[in-house]
Amino acid sequence: MLNVDSCYCHWKVTEMVSAIRFSIVLIKFNQIGYVAIDCLTTKHNHGNNCQGSEEVKEVLEFQELRWTKDYCDSEGMEMEFKVLATDKVEKREGLIVGPRIKIWMTRAITTMLLWTSVVQLIGLRELLVPSLLKGMPYCFSSTSIEKFLVPPKIVFPPKRIYKNNGYLMVSCNGGLNQMRAAICDMVAIARHLNVTLIVPELDKTSFWADSSDFQDIFDVDYFINSLRDEVRIIRQLPPKIKRRVEQGLFYSMPPISWSNISYYENQILPLLLKHKIIHLNRTDTRLANNGLPTEIQKLRCRVNFNALRFTSQIEELGRRIVKILRERGPFLALHLRYEMDMLAFSGCAHGCDSKEEEELTRMRYAYPLWKEKVIDSELKRKEGLCPLTPEETAMVLTALGIDHNVQIYISAGDIYGGEKRMASLLGLFPNLVRKETLLEPSELIYFQNHSSQMAAVDYLVSLESDMFIPTYDGNMAKVVEGHRRFLGFKKTIILDRRLLVHLIDKYSNGLLSWDEFSIAVKEAHANRMGSPKRRVTIPDKPKEEDYFYANPQECLQLLDELVKGT
Repeated sequence: MLNVDSCYCHWKVTEMVSAIRFSIVLIKFNQIGYVAIDCLTTKHNHGNNCQGSEEVKEVLEFQELRWTKDYCDSEGMEMEFKVLATDKVEKREGLIVGPRIKIWMTRAITTMLLWTSVVQLIGLRELLVPSLLKGMPYCFSSTSIEKFLVPPKIVFPPKRIYKNNGYLMVSCNGGLNQMRAAICDMVAIARHLNVTLIVPELDKTSFWADSSDFQDIFDVDYFINSLRDEVRIIRQLPPKIKRRVEQGLFYSMPPISWSNISYYENQILPLLLKHKIIHLNRTDTRLANNGLPTEIQKLRCRVNFNALRFTSQIEELGRRIVKILRERGPFLALHLRYEMDMLAFSGCAHGCDSKEEEELTRMRYAYPLWKEKVIDSELKRKEGLCPLTPEETAMVLTALGIDHNVQIYISAGDIYGGEKRMASLLGLFPNLVRKETLLEPSELIYFQNHSSQMAAVDYLVSLESDMFIPTYDGNMAKVVEGHRRFLGFKKTIILDRRLLVHLIDKYSNGLLSWDEFSIAVKEAHANRMGSPKRRVTIPDKPKEEDYFYANPQECLQLLDELVKGT
């Protein structure tokens, strides 16, 4: 059956190519052939020589056109005709061309053949497009074409009808993943208060100074429509309400951090009913981890894992990187949070020289929102509150038994200290890659100077990695950890930095052999691989308890069965 179909395709394509070639000649004939025929008629009637352009002479000298069909059985037919600049009428295979043929007949014949060629071209497209898409050597039906060319229709849920209690404007602060979690919280709050949410405004004034708007990072239409059965979300305020905002007739405030839903019911809702417009100017960690209704927790998950899709450009770039990595084998995503902003903010300067320490201190004092200024770097490191250095990371990965030839994708920005600080890690793990080394500069040019968009690409690659290891428990580490749990508890090693620093120092001081160090590291992390567990709850200490987005247990399937008996 395959040979028959392939043979038919070959004949069909040959037939249509021949028709196309024939049509091209006829188009040429149609453009200048009328003049040639007039010349022929004049010469026949009056005996005058034709005086015309070179194109007319070309037509008059045109000898023959061959149209060949190459059938499967090698049988064929040949048709040719001649247009001669003489009085003689010549007959070839039933086709007669004479000097007295009417111009309207030529036009009619040419038009008919052109339309035939159009139909043949349509058929050619139906034959070739699926083959180009799938690389198959045989014909496809039009149904197959529609399957591959027409994107699947997204069916959105019906709109929820409710009495609108006002409009909620929010300005997110922080980096991408801090804002991501905040958006999820704000949607849940807007739903609970029965208000209309304006598409959140992203932070453009933080350290990263990213000018990206919501629609530059996330698919805004999908975000709005996919949640319309829960809450009404609009791109911008209605004109009448917008004029009130421009006149300053609205209420702006930062909500209290780690608040329960009762705070929003008792404090925020009355303000909404009074002012009709509330602007929440800070949104990071403004909703508690625990003690919330299950429907609110599940809505936070729905926003995070479904509604917040990245733009098609970001998604495509992420897929391209993952494809390149997969073609080479398994890969580990290392969130090496050893970037200048993190070191300055945390006050961690272990391994830095005096000049670098001064630079980090100046940066910390330059940002008023970074409240902690005087920091004991070594004390903080011993408490496990600093990101691991690249040198420490190399030791830990080796102690964990990570294959030295595995691909390691650096899911981070510029490493502070550059190649000098990366030398030891690169020496032990030579297959370190970054998006900048996997892609051409032209592929990243659109995302340059947009740190949040670049972070979104790293987020996607981290989700798809065979193993994810963050060296610091920042927002990206926590949100990716939770997302990987949602995707089936994908392997994520959560490093115990406080213990690791203690073990590293003992090994460096000769108090532990390498084998003792390696065994201790492996034993400490045997149960820190992203497996199912309950969130640790610490009343009145939300910063110290497990973060909701790192372990959204209310949304994880089979969690009860997996943790039963623990």
